[in-house]
Amino acid sequence: MTDLSIAKKLLPYKPKHKVRFVTAASLFDGHDASINIMRRILQSTGAEVIHLGHNRSVQEIVNAALQEDVQGIAITSYQGGHVEFFKYMIDLLKAGGGEDIKVFGGGGGVIVPSEIDELHAYGVARIYSPQDGQSLGLQGMINEVATKADFDLSTLAPQDPEAVLAALKAGDHRKLAQIITALENGAYPEALRKKIVHAAAGLKVPTLGITGTGGAGKSSLTDELVRRFRLDQGDTIKLAIISIDPSRKRTGGALLGDRIRMNAIEHPNIYMRSLATRETGSEVSAALPEVIAACKLAGFDFVIVETSGIGQGNAAIVPLVDVSLYVMTPEFGAASQLEKIDMLDFADFVAINKFDRKGAEDALRDVRKQYQRNHEAFGQSPDEMPVFGTMAARFNDDGVTALYQAIAPKLHALGLKLKKGKLPLVTVKQSSNQRAIVPAQRVRYLAEIAEAVRSYHAHTAEQAEVARQRQSLRTAKELFVGCGKPAGDFDDMIDWKEGQLDARARKLLDMWPKTVELYAQDEYVVKIRDKEIRTRLTNTSLSGSRIRKVSLPTYKDDGEVLRFLMKENVPGSFPFTAGVFAFKRENEDPTRMFAGEGDAFRTNRRFKKVSEGMPAKRLSTAFDSVTLYGCDPDARPDIYGKVGNSGVSIATLDDMKVLFDGFELCAPTTSVSLTINGPAPIILSMFFNTAMDQQVDKFRTDNGRDPTEDEIQKIRTWVLANVRGTVQADILKEDQGQNTCIFSTEFALKMMGDIQEFFVHNHIGNFYSVSISGYHIAEAGANPISQLAFTLANGFTYVEAYLARGMHIDDFAPNLSFFFSNGMDPEYSVIGRVARRIWAVAMKNKYGGSERSQKLKYHIQTSGRSLHAQEMAFNDIRTTLQALIAIYDNCNSLHTNAYDEAITTPTEESVRRAMAIQLIINREWGLAMNENPNQGSFIIDELTDLVEEAVLKEFEAIASRGGVLGAMETGYQRGKIQEESLYYEHKKHDGSFPIVGVNTFRNPKGDAQIEIELARSTEEEKQSQINRLRDFQSRNAGASGAMIERLKQTVIDNGNVFAVLVEAVRVCSLGQITGALYEVGGQYRRSM
Repeated sequence: MTDLSIAKKLLPYKPKHKVRFVTAASLFDGHDASINIMRRILQSTGAEVIHLGHNRSVQEIVNAALQEDVQGIAITSYQGGHVEFFKYMIDLLKAGGGEDIKVFGGGGGVIVPSEIDELHAYGVARIYSPQDGQSLGLQGMINEVATKADFDLSTLAPQDPEAVLAALKAGDHRKLAQIITALENGAYPEALRKKIVHAAAGLKVPTLGITGTGGAGKSSLTDELVRRFRLDQGDTIKLAIISIDPSRKRTGGALLGDRIRMNAIEHPNIYMRSLATRETGSEVSAALPEVIAACKLAGFDFVIVETSGIGQGNAAIVPLVDVSLYVMTPEFGAASQLEKIDMLDFADFVAINKFDRKGAEDALRDVRKQYQRNHEAFGQSPDEMPVFGTMAARFNDDGVTALYQAIAPKLHALGLKLKKGKLPLVTVKQSSNQRAIVPAQRVRYLAEIAEAVRSYHAHTAEQAEVARQRQSLRTAKELFVGCGKPAGDFDDMIDWKEGQLDARARKLLDMWPKTVELYAQDEYVVKIRDKEIRTRLTNTSLSGSRIRKVSLPTYKDDGEVLRFLMKENVPGSFPFTAGVFAFKRENEDPTRMFAGEGDAFRTNRRFKKVSEGMPAKRLSTAFDSVTLYGCDPDARPDIYGKVGNSGVSIATLDDMKVLFDGFELCAPTTSVSLTINGPAPIILSMFFNTAMDQQVDKFRTDNGRDPTEDEIQKIRTWVLANVRGTVQADILKEDQGQNTCIFSTEFALKMMGDIQEFFVHNHIGNFYSVSISGYHIAEAGANPISQLAFTLANGFTYVEAYLARGMHIDDFAPNLSFFFSNGMDPEYSVIGRVARRIWAVAMKNKYGGSERSQKLKYHIQTSGRSLHAQEMAFNDIRTTLQALIAIYDNCNSLHTNAYDEAITTPTEESVRRAMAIQLIINREWGLAMNENPNQGSFIIDELTDLVEEAVLKEFEAIASRGGVLGAMETGYQRGKIQEESLYYEHKKHDGSFPIVGVNTFRNPKGDAQIEIELARSTEEEKQSQINRLRDFQSRNAGASGAMIERLKQTVIDNGNVFAVLVEAVRVCSLGQITGALYEVGGQYRRSM
């Protein structure tokens, strides 16, 4: 910081005009933690913010900015391709009449100074660097953004009454946006406002008003109704959507949060505008009548108005619209509460949304009866009332279709021209075919797990006390006997205590002397299937000291021994607190070789380089963001710029084969990690095919002929049984951390279940079907306790989901793996210990899993949030400390981040340094000779118990919200992550949380401009990828169409999608498959 005291004192700028902003993360950019912080500060500075969330194309952002008529756009872009992205945005704004809209951006050091200068010269108002953040502070940056955008938009709108009416009648959406701004700002005289309303009065353009309680799902339901209008009428209807959100009285700012929920509005026939209530104190804007009239005059066939959330006594929308829809949820309290809801008097239709919630059927019955009473419709059955049960969050919900098919005829009668609909008629009035991911009766699973773990500890304490008393009695007896005193009663007392010890505790204590003896030897010998396995138990230092591989406590007290054995135990023994394997493998470090840049050819070369001379090939693939979001490479600038940047571009099976060329994928020393989530089923299918084709090619070479069908089947079976590795595929954390979700959550979870089912049927035992990740939760801003709690909770959610599908615990639990981030906080020292213990106890005592199921295997990646663009060389120091605690905690594999990942895809030199960190710890650091250094440390013991209890409390908090999926619906995890992120950022920027080289111990010479090698994809690689894609698609054009139809039909029939994907990837590209699955599985719906 230039002066931290200044940053602390900065007050929010007070805008002179109503300032409106569109905020978003750029296309294929994941968790929007930074832009979320910025939009919150913008709101508190008095701006009205239309937040679009993550993964937004230039066209979407520009459309929103033009339709919403904003002064500014604020974008975060950190996955590469930013130069093309921002330039394309400036071009589209100019082409659409938005040359006055100012564009601001940031990329956390990824956008280097020369690129910042280039973008400023092109017309971007300001790109903020980390140095700007230091000198200005968060509020300082936002003050500057707000100041630059503080100008009156009303003056840009047509002023002459005839010009206004002419512009509206011409149907120009940009002019309409500017006229709405003038109306909203009160810039037009009353005579002109009346003229607009009068001119629209004779038009037969029906208006649908959608209102309801806050959080009832109005926006999602609106979007689903729009989607059905588009599908049913073949995009022939011209539709305007006006959505209203409340202004904050204190600041004047507003979160206009409806547009983020909309997936169906990107079409030339659709216009959407968000309004703030401003000073009305009502759920509607004062300018709403004129805004509706302006939309009617602009040639729209139909207008939808969605109000902000209302209370029981509000019905302000009714006189302004022709048809009204009231949206509520099943949780309205006692039935008598319904008598207080005004809208049940006035609404033409009622939707009870979130119909999968508890008590929905009762709510439907009660609301129908109340509606019948309010309307005195006693001549009709309650079932005939226009009350519908809907689930807008579920793709293709028949309850929403029923509501649409009831509303459409009413609008038709009011003048909306409709053709014969394409959607099949539904006969229900509420959502049917509800397939819950986790059955309703199981939603308390996390609370049950918390109880199981606490019960285990209570039992441990009780048994330890009994063991101590038994030993005390034995000691007392010996003393009495030794002194010649009568000791007859002691035997009864000892037997009594013996009876209170359970069988496991007794066995542990009985075996302890033998355990101590075995670990005291030079070698540990075990026999497995008549094979003797010998493990060396000591290493010798240069000074001649013998360092034990596993050190045991020297307790003499049986209570302490039993407590140790039940809470800790030796590595490889339940509850696996110290590690899931008895010993680490000799001569095999847990190092992962991470690569991903440019095209498959370049990344393949990098893989060969980083695994050179290593006995085990642990290959981790970083995919570019185009691949991560399930898209094909394309010449469109905002896609083109990201092809092969921040990861490797993989679009076809051809690419995957090049990526792993030269690696024996079925060798026991090879394991591959596919770091991908949204399109994981498709990429995994490509990988399995690559491994199979590799063995088929080997068969051809060895035998000089093609294999028969029977031989191909045998090869396939052998490959699936032997291939090793993991695919990330964890869709729950993607939603919670706002990352690469592409399909609707329900469909994405269904596909994860399909993968696991495929694994079970094909006996895939060496590959993990999911890597349940906390890394991305931490990257989005969560603290270590939230990271651990959310990740474990997600893991148990998959357990419940797979059990609900009829799988057996021991058939799938060994296929689940975990992935955590290690940061600088004290809790990271015990993250693995706590995770292993909770998982083991729950698996054994709650789910009855075998020992293999009880073992939680996890990967650690050092923290990406610890990589700072300032004093980048210091990043390696942080990474070293994080790697050290990961190794001390016995992680199963480890990836150390490269110091320059703060601004670029790591270079060859930085990756070498990152790998050296692990090699130095494992081969030079003396204490690494010991494999349980954390055991016996007072602070580690205390932290383990403290963090575990915090995690269990979080489990209970999630359980009270309906489990992980219920909590996600209300945004619980996401909200907590954002709050923790905001807390960290504020403390970092005000200097109260010291970060060396960033906000303290600053370089007195200032930030020297270091010339660093930027690992970016080349023009040749991008062009090559596009050409290779076209070649693949044209080569398979004859077969891809039929395969896509088969895939879609499998989804419709609720078959195993993954089983078909394994065949589909042979003839279809990634983007072709993703597009097809959107049509039948649904697209992800963003939220704040």
